[in-house]
Amino acid sequence: MINYDDTFFVAGHNGMVGSAVVRSLKKSGYKKILTESRDKLDLTSLEQVKSWFSKHKPNVVIIAAAKVGGIAANYNFPSEFLLENLKIQNNIIETAWLNGVKRLLFLGSSCIYPKYASQPIKEESLLSGYLEPTNEWYAVAKISGIKLCQALRKQYGFDAFSLMPTNLYGPGDNYDLENSHVLPALIRKFYDAYVNNKKEVICWGTGQPLREFLHVDDLGDACVYSLERFDPDTVESPKDKYSNSLNFLNVGTGKDLKIIELAELIAKTIGFKGKINWDKSKPDGTPKKQLDITRIQNLGWQPKIKLSDGIKKTVDVFIKNYSDGKIRV
Repeated sequence: MINYDDTFFVAGHNGMVGSAVVRSLKKSGYKKILTESRDKLDLTSLEQVKSWFSKHKPNVVIIAAAKVGGIAANYNFPSEFLLENLKIQNNIIETAWLNGVKRLLFLGSSCIYPKYASQPIKEESLLSGYLEPTNEWYAVAKISGIKLCQALRKQYGFDAFSLMPTNLYGPGDNYDLENSHVLPALIRKFYDAYVNNKKEVICWGTGQPLREFLHVDDLGDACVYSLERFDPDTVESPKDKYSNSLNFLNVGTGKDLKIIELAELIAKTIGFKGKINWDKSKPDGTPKKQLDITRIQNLGWQPKIKLSDGIKKTVDVFIKNYSDGKIRV
């Protein structure tokens, strides 16, 4: 599906996901990898994207660029989450198609699925119910990207497909308490409490929702693996329950845990021994979100990094960068 002579463009290479994709490509032996800084290429500008593609001519594209954030950010900035993500993905996908790119991978998110989807969530649950209100704007943008890839494949034979990762963590994450996701926010909270000898940490919600977490390096490997092996047009490709070929696949661990268990694991890893209190006036979000990863497992891919090991590595990197003033917030 791809080869070592291909030229790869990783959009969003400075982000947590994009940097993991670059690491996995290099680890797999791919050397022609194009990246571009935001000050030189504004992905929300169609003219700049067209000009860049005309000049650099990549033939494999991975879209990891997106405006991302946690519940608070999604709640406070719905217009930005919808508009910016639509512009970024539409500009890249359309330009890649018009420039004859041979493979394109669009990275979505598990938030595309309905709030009360049957668990574990299969790919065919898409558009089967209402979205979780706390991130619906981001989710709608991602659904549009998935459907654009599917439409271009159906109408024009453009080889574009998508992966839907579960909640991610690892190097390059955002630890800002105002707009980060739950796992990095908990690491920041417990570490601050630990170094300042605080007696308690207050966490959002009830702690009862169930969440699944995938180390970002496992996602990077899944991206390369899928680019090499996933062809939705073959007879052997994964099918939905109606025997239709799937144009996108879930990526996760297939295992979840309660947020309260996650908090206790992070507190233990950091060494915080104080009390954990829960602010039940804050929203929980979706009660449970666990992906069915049967389809990508049937292709031969498996996650490799255990949650406890991944959190230990993530905490170690966070503490080192935090003390050096290098942590991204």
